Amino acid sequence: MSPMFEYAPAPESRAVVDIAPSYGLFVDGEFREAAGGRSFKTLSPSTEEVLAEVAHAGAEDVDAAVAAARRAFASWSALPGSERAKYLFRIARIIQERSRELAVLETLDNGKPIRETRDADLPLVAAHFFYHAGWADKLAHAGYGPDPRPLGVAAQVIPWNFPLLMLAWKVAPALACGNTVVLKPAETTPLSALFFADVCRQAGLPKGVVNILTGDGSTGAALVAHEGVDKVAFTGSTAVGKQIARTVAGTRKKLTLELGGKGANIVFDDAPIDQAVEGIVNGIYFNQGQVCCAGSRLLVQESVQDELLEALRRRLSTLRVGDPLDKNTDVGAINSAEQLARITELADSGEAEGAERWSPACELPERGFWFAPTVFTNVTQAHRIAREEIFGPVLSVLSFRTPDEAVAKANNSQYGLSAGVWTEKGSRILAMANRLRAGVVWANTFNKFDPTSPFGGYRESGFGREGGRHGLEAYLDV
Repeated sequence: MSPMFEYAPAPESRAVVDIAPSYGLFVDGEFREAAGGRSFKTLSPSTEEVLAEVAHAGAEDVDAAVAAARRAFASWSALPGSERAKYLFRIARIIQERSRELAVLETLDNGKPIRETRDADLPLVAAHFFYHAGWADKLAHAGYGPDPRPLGVAAQVIPWNFPLLMLAWKVAPALACGNTVVLKPAETTPLSALFFADVCRQAGLPKGVVNILTGDGSTGAALVAHEGVDKVAFTGSTAVGKQIARTVAGTRKKLTLELGGKGANIVFDDAPIDQAVEGIVNGIYFNQGQVCCAGSRLLVQESVQDELLEALRRRLSTLRVGDPLDKNTDVGAINSAEQLARITELADSGEAEGAERWSPACELPERGFWFAPTVFTNVTQAHRIAREEIFGPVLSVLSFRTPDEAVAKANNSQYGLSAGVWTEKGSRILAMANRLRAGVVWANTFNKFDPTSPFGGYRESGFGREGGRHGLEAYLDV
């Protein structure tokens, strides 16, 4: 056998990002300290180094941000759509110009590989602003009446797994429709939102149109409950989503929730095995499996199960786990110690309940939060790892014999966010997609996103849609 080629380190330079020692809250176009003087530190998950100290917003700060958004709403909503579009186009172009800087920042603060932030996250962030800029002067043709009106002030709470992309999913349609925004990024990943505040200033966005409050869950809860808010949009866990729904119930606030998932990736016996393996890897190990629509349940037709698992193990053995800033890295760091503990506990429960655990040989760094790519076989639908969202690089493998059995097992979940179907038969793809209770069904691919296509779930995966024409409805009074 010829010797294996060795990878030379290919680190992306940190010099393109200038992270300040501390950051305030972005309210009414300016950065300010938190009224209560509180702050917290944000860490780099791959090294546990402190990146910056960030202001912790309290109730007084929420009042100020909502008041600023309310003042800005009158003039922002009165602008012709073509004028609002210019700001969104400007933001999109600035994001493209600063994409390398923002990609490195996101990797440092989140832990995901630089090639994902550079090649997936940032292009999609810009695309969402470009796409919604195009809608800003065409809302009368979106199918929601001849003169749809904005709602007012939108409170938006986003998660840590795709910080800048989830910001774009929420801010772009809100601004295009004429709303103003108060955004609360996740506690563990606040930096890209604060850099986005600088993008807004660079684009000349009027003061108060976008306000950014950093803090923990108490900040988000105060924002959601604020009487001056007209619309609440949340992406995150199902448990927090239920709490938000209870808070908003009985009020005039419009609500959309994009919550957890336990996506089924279904491989039939006529599927192209190598292509399916790539889709499986992308479905569960992309962003370390910290994806709400991850294909965390693999359903394989019995006749090809052994062949597919052999190919999958072979492919996983080539994945490189390590420094997220290295361009060769496939799997980066888990976002936080808390998330790593949850992944570890659920994976240990899989072993305790009798499933067979396998991971490729890989050396994990000593510092930071790391979890090796993991596959569980001999999994039943009763296992916790088949029912609960792990939100980590852990794949549970089940088998099926017939399409009916595949549908029954795929739909046997409290969630309904995503699914994938692998087969050469177009008729089978359409038949399966029609029967699967999931908001998104991918065919012979997985985890592919486009701003023109709506995204959202059923059941405990939430309600409402983001992206596409359908996503505009959540920000319009219709």
